[in-house]
Amino acid sequence: MYLFGILVFGIISRSILGLIRCSYKAQATNFPYLDYMTDSEKAATQSAEEKIAEKGLPVDETYSPGPEVLRGSYVYSDQMYNEMYKRSLDDPNGFWTDMSRNIDWIRPFNKVQYDDFKTGDIRWFLNGKLNACENCVDRWAASYPSRPAILWEGDEPGTDKVITYKELLDNVCRMANMLVSLGVKKGDRVTIYMPMIPELPMMMLACARIGAIHSVVFAGFSASNLRDRIDDAQSAVVVCADIGVRGGKKILLKEICDEAVKQTRPGIVQHVVVFKHYSKAEMECRWVPVRDVDGFERMAAQRPYCPPVEMDSEDLLFMLYTSGSTGKPKGIAHSTGGYLVYTAITVKYVFDVHPGDVWACVADCGWITGHSYWDLVQKYRINQFYTAPTAIRALMRYGEEPLKGYDLSSLRVLGTVGEPINPQAWRWYYNEVGKGKVPIMDTYWQTETGGFMLTPMPYRTLKPGSATRPFFGIEVALLDPMTAKEVEGNNVHGLLVVKRSWPSMMRTVYGDHSRMTKLYLEQYPGYYLTGDGAVRDHDGYYWITGRVDDVMNVSGHRLGSAEIEHALVQHPVVSESAVVGCPHPVKGEGIFCYVILNEGAVESPELSQELKNEVRKAIGPIATPDVVLYVPGLPKTRSGKIMRRILRKVASGVYHEMGDTSTLADPAVVDVIVDKAKEYHAADLRQKSYSDHLR
Repeated sequence: MYLFGILVFGIISRSILGLIRCSYKAQATNFPYLDYMTDSEKAATQSAEEKIAEKGLPVDETYSPGPEVLRGSYVYSDQMYNEMYKRSLDDPNGFWTDMSRNIDWIRPFNKVQYDDFKTGDIRWFLNGKLNACENCVDRWAASYPSRPAILWEGDEPGTDKVITYKELLDNVCRMANMLVSLGVKKGDRVTIYMPMIPELPMMMLACARIGAIHSVVFAGFSASNLRDRIDDAQSAVVVCADIGVRGGKKILLKEICDEAVKQTRPGIVQHVVVFKHYSKAEMECRWVPVRDVDGFERMAAQRPYCPPVEMDSEDLLFMLYTSGSTGKPKGIAHSTGGYLVYTAITVKYVFDVHPGDVWACVADCGWITGHSYWDLVQKYRINQFYTAPTAIRALMRYGEEPLKGYDLSSLRVLGTVGEPINPQAWRWYYNEVGKGKVPIMDTYWQTETGGFMLTPMPYRTLKPGSATRPFFGIEVALLDPMTAKEVEGNNVHGLLVVKRSWPSMMRTVYGDHSRMTKLYLEQYPGYYLTGDGAVRDHDGYYWITGRVDDVMNVSGHRLGSAEIEHALVQHPVVSESAVVGCPHPVKGEGIFCYVILNEGAVESPELSQELKNEVRKAIGPIATPDVVLYVPGLPKTRSGKIMRRILRKVASGVYHEMGDTSTLADPAVVDVIVDKAKEYHAADLRQKSYSDHLR
């Protein structure tokens, strides 16, 4: 049984979440990374002691789950984990053959794996045949037709829905037949732009059933962002809803979709399938004859069964677009067999999911109130509860009072995803929600990895803010970015890399395979580059210290500095901009914009709001800047490269220890920026003090 606060794709897919994203700059040189390091990447070379002190990591305190957690757990001791982990590295063929039995195959594979990090040729379970939808739905509908498959909660109280496995199979088959009637065939791409409603995972499953490749686009993105993704995927069919609701606000998704399709290259989009949830009762959305299709009406006319298409293990299942430091999103493409096997076992072993459990992912904090989550836990007797640090920090602001009176005893495993969780939020989650007994699975993964790379398991001793150890088959290392050599031992820091492929690893950047190899495999030959820095503490536990490129993590969403900068300079009075992340008490990381105006332009609060609106329009509300600071210049090297390390420190309120600035073309500009930032931070502090006084 699965609950949809944010939606979960069966037991074998997390593609809909897409929260961890990563990208890296590339440069073709003998040792590409050294010649093209950003200042933040150079900062990763500082000693482990300096990095640990800067981040306040690692935290030297431990928590052990209660004994009741271990009853019936798939992995219940360090000895068992160590034996399984060792086998996954020493005997990968035997280990992954055993793991592959967690899913159903139409025809068995004849070779476990082939990988070549030089060319990016990654293949798993070669020549095996299967269907993802059949694994997610059919096998459960055959055995448990009347059991709930989806428990859905709408934005408004009372708009809940229970969908059984039989009903899910019926709806998915009708959707699949509808897609076929619109000309969709195996290998075609379908872009899905929908809110968190049951039709979203149903459409994903319908695509998988007929062999189409689905591309889910976050329903908070703007028309231009949606257009870019439709164009890149060359989707002939786009699926949307008329309206989405987020935190009580209606979002006119069909209007945004219409604008995006109008901007796409001529002849790409043939049909827009619209699921009308609000129009019949409140308003009629604009309709384009012939092109637009009423999803519910068209489904009702279809047969309730559609045979699943036989797919090769390496056929693409889906792709998700991530923001990159270059500004152009990347279509991260995943295969069918490897993704299903890896996701099935991560859910099984990390969340300790058993038949009949209620697994809930509520990582979308747009509708949070102090009690909303606990209503759901109590109502559905949730066993595994997965959310984001941003949501936890938002809940902390309400305090412990909203938790009182709720029965949370059904919780067996807690989880976090999307960004590193700060120790304070971790402790609150553990003590107030888990009552000091329920383990927290602080999972580290990326869109590109397709599954957990570093993660606790329910039995394991935990540390606040640590993702602990690698999952089965994941061989990680820390590299010194200057020498490209592995950093040995414990109490060390470096760039986090992976030394071998794994089943759910991305297969390509859609339409641009060379971009995959340049970004992830060529920077350090023989390694997959995550783009994150990490600390390995004295116990061998890993702590993610954050990105070392120009990608920000805002409420679990990966946003590239370049795309925000591009949006800002579209305003006629903006000459140049630089965007960095800054600490934010709720979002984890806020968006801090340094803006240079054209000669004669005047700074004003109204202009700042215009610039924020410009970014909202270009990218979406999630990218709205938190701070716009007007400056006369930027700290650039003589070669014209912005020294973002300095801008990050200043944005964080750190005005000293700027490091070596001798390579700057104009070192004096740093003092001017610092003075401007001090004025801003002082005014911000006065405003907060005044607001606190009013309360």
